[in-house]
Amino acid sequence: MSEALIRYEPVSDTPFVAEGVRISLAPPMQRHALRARNAEDLEGLLKVKIPRKIGASQGGIMCLGPDEWYFRNQAGATIPTGEGLPVAITDVSERSICLIIEGPRASEILMSGCPLDLGQFAVGRATRTMYETVEIIIMREAEDCFHVEVWRSFSAWLWIAMTTAARH
Repeated sequence: MSEALIRYEPVSDTPFVAEGVRISLAPPMQRHALRARNAEDLEGLLKVKIPRKIGASQGGIMCLGPDEWYFRNQAGATIPTGEGLPVAITDVSERSICLIIEGPRASEILMSGCPLDLGQFAVGRATRTMYETVEIIIMREAEDCFHVEVWRSFSAWLWIAMTTAARH
């Protein structure tokens, strides 16, 4: 019965390595969906600078829309709830996992199922997009390293699709 209380990740914790690419599961982290009409309200509450430009990221916070941010933080971190303020802060930590795609072929593997031209995607940029039929959030960490946030329920399929693309 106690096995039911243990969280198993839906993808392997052993990195997949092929010529020019490594795909691995990121360590556990806290994730929060943030909504606010005024970024200043979130900045005052969280005591951090909030990126204002859609697609920008800073300090683990990605601006996904005019009033929408995605905040990744270390596992176990807590943030204020925003109670009484005109903000919405939702803990979505258990909803998603992050895959790290790195190496000289990283953008090629992502573009095998994603409509974006990642050659034009600057380091530090983040966006919501699709990989074939699955919604993902891509953040370019370095020239040859991408973090891909995906809902846990789609992650096993995404892992198979990306590792299959990497084999070819």
